[in-house]
Amino acid sequence: MSTDALATAPPKIATPTPASPSRTEANIKRFAISTVVIVVLLGAWEAASRLGYVKVQILPPPSAVFLKFLESIKPQEAYDATKTNYLQWLVSGELIHDSISSMGRVLVGFFIGAGLALPLGLAMGASDLVFKLMNPLVQILRPIPPIAYIPLSILWFGLGNPPAYFLIALGAFFPVLINTIAGVRNVDSIYIRAAQNLGAGKMTMFLRVIIPAAMPYILTGVKVGLGVAFIVVIVAEMIAVNNGLGYRITEAREFFWSDKIIVGMVTIGVLGLILDLIVSKLNNHLLRWHRGMEH
Repeated sequence: MSTDALATAPPKIATPTPASPSRTEANIKRFAISTVVIVVLLGAWEAASRLGYVKVQILPPPSAVFLKFLESIKPQEAYDATKTNYLQWLVSGELIHDSISSMGRVLVGFFIGAGLALPLGLAMGASDLVFKLMNPLVQILRPIPPIAYIPLSILWFGLGNPPAYFLIALGAFFPVLINTIAGVRNVDSIYIRAAQNLGAGKMTMFLRVIIPAAMPYILTGVKVGLGVAFIVVIVAEMIAVNNGLGYRITEAREFFWSDKIIVGMVTIGVLGLILDLIVSKLNNHLLRWHRGMEH
């Protein structure tokens, strides 16, 4: 094309492409929709209680539940610097103390159960011999709910934290174990052949190929195990210990304190949500490479 033709040619106008919404905007929109749903449900609940459609003694309105929540987190006594430090006084509220107790039991029991399940699951997944030896026993014990072990746990460990730790560990053990076995046994053969072609030894293969490839399954087991641990801790606290959210819900039931029961239930949900968010963040951090391969 000549210089004159280039000079007289009309400039090309780039058509703007519609900008896709950012991830932050999508998260804000999703949060706003969820908030609206919650507010509408709470408004309907409040109206039903206030207008007499539901007995307040059976289902108190959200406003009464919120007042009970404020009362439950209030420190037990006036602050005295000569007797206790400020942080200890601040968390002396009944609900906060019970929440800390329950969370402590969940974490201790979960780490015991997951700490035993992870190496066993890796061994069963990697070795056919270990799998054949242990799988029948696992399949017999797995369907038994942890709650069925409550009488034995009290006989073996008495009352207090030990039976609670045992039950929580049992509840977390099998989800982590089964998912770890599935993860190791479903590693893509392409990864294994590639590592073998590069001369990787057995230990390198296990540590650098099999465990990372099985990590999505393992983290799924961790998530499920934590959910089961929360279910079990509430049941254990209703029977074997004298503090914690499960114990407090049982106490409120005895005196027909419906507002206190609901406060305990909502607190359990919030604590479970916090743990779920932490595991999700850990999942996103550890599986960056996995998401990159998917895209």
